[in-house]
Amino acid sequence: MTPVQIAEVWSMVDRAYLAEVAHRGPAPVFATISGAHLYGFASPDSDVDLRGAFLLPMRTLLGLRPPRDTITISDKSRIDLDWVAHDLRKFARMMTKHNGYVLEQLYSPLVVVSTPAFEELRELGRGCITKPTVRHYQGFARGRRIRLHEPNPTVKHLLYAYRVLLSGIHLMRTGEILANINVLNDAFRIGPISELVDRKRQGAEKMRLKQEEIEQHDKLLDELELALAEAHASSNLPDEPTTTAALDAFVVRIRIEQAEDR
Repeated sequence: MTPVQIAEVWSMVDRAYLAEVAHRGPAPVFATISGAHLYGFASPDSDVDLRGAFLLPMRTLLGLRPPRDTITISDKSRIDLDWVAHDLRKFARMMTKHNGYVLEQLYSPLVVVSTPAFEELRELGRGCITKPTVRHYQGFARGRRIRLHEPNPTVKHLLYAYRVLLSGIHLMRTGEILANINVLNDAFRIGPISELVDRKRQGAEKMRLKQEEIEQHDKLLDELELALAEAHASSNLPDEPTTTAALDAFVVRIRIEQAEDR
């Protein structure tokens, strides 16, 4: 995202308030914004998807009860906000499983809470960008395209299909995690996308799709699915993460440092 695009998002949300919500649970390692704000088609009334990782207290890990390693905190008092985060160990495990969701959260430029551990995690995450991550993008695209042929499809569903296919192609070609549809389209130059983004931002009355629109977009989406398959076939990304051992050592060290600080 460009500085202007990032500034636009910060003008739509209260960053300090988001940070306060992230601190209501265990100490966050990081918190970033995902969802429509990251993808580049948020409207003023869009809900905010706050995502990240936290550190469970050592006492919780060592006790008799299994730890709750995922938290969800919803706050509707000012905006429709959900803070969903995983304990650092679980988040790191997910990073090693070709998980596009957590990688996009890790590399979101919309950072609400940052720590030195977050910066280190980002460095280690580069070794978790793998060729099989394509499955995340292919599966997500299939789901969105099915939704387009169910009752009451909208511009939002269509934009999600385009976004995930463009992100997957870009990832397979470059090894870069990039989730913003407007930045992606600077390279792909698919004419209808800008118009769709404008419609999404104008609100629900502009979002209904006609059958002839869906048929036209299906052809473009077919072409992008083929391009994703070709990009995957020729990708030079590794088949497995290269930093798993380093991530393991990192998680252990951070946990020991946490215990020593108490």
